[in-house]
Amino acid sequence: MPSFALLQQFRPMGRKYPDGLAEIRQAEGSKTNETMAAINENLKKQLAKKMYHFVKYFPVRIRNVGEDAIENRKLVWGFKDADREITLKVARMTASYLLNEFGDRVKNIVFVCIPASTYEQNENRYRFFCEQVCSLAGVVNGFSHIRLLADRPSVHENRKKKTHADFSDQSVKFDEDFFKEKDVLIYDDVVTTGTSYAELANRLEFFGANVLGGLFLGKTFYRYN
Repeated sequence: MPSFALLQQFRPMGRKYPDGLAEIRQAEGSKTNETMAAINENLKKQLAKKMYHFVKYFPVRIRNVGEDAIENRKLVWGFKDADREITLKVARMTASYLLNEFGDRVKNIVFVCIPASTYEQNENRYRFFCEQVCSLAGVVNGFSHIRLLADRPSVHENRKKKTHADFSDQSVKFDEDFFKEKDVLIYDDVVTTGTSYAELANRLEFFGANVLGGLFLGKTFYRYN
């Protein structure tokens, strides 16, 4: 056991450890905090952009909702399940919004979807949808320029469990040159916290894109009025 005199040698210097680990750890912690602060500011910047949704989506655990909420659930679920009729309906809604919002600019905008958690889901849910939206509105189809390399954990954004999509190089392959200096609009079926949208937006802007904002079929609500 160290003598009292030896321990006293370090007290005036404010050290917990003789080897200076306290200072090293403090410095590393400061760098980590600075990095996290920069990331958070980037996410806030993306979330401050225009984010539009078509319907209010109430999770099943929200009971005593009206017929409108029930119909909205059916719309969202049908789209997620790649129901062809519902997909066409949502594609027409989306194309109409794009034309009204951007006019002639739309032909210079790249339309991309936040990838689903599996390759099969992504193909079924978004390939045909993107083709229809781009055909109807004249927007540029960016579907093939974001490619899933591996299935990822399903993203469930809610108040209790904060998860987000994985856009690492091990999971997703981006056509970086394609997105450079392009105006991009990001689409997803449901937005809750917006973290997945913001992280994808940051990734695309890292490649030189200009993300205009987000467009969503539904936005999650927890209180039905």
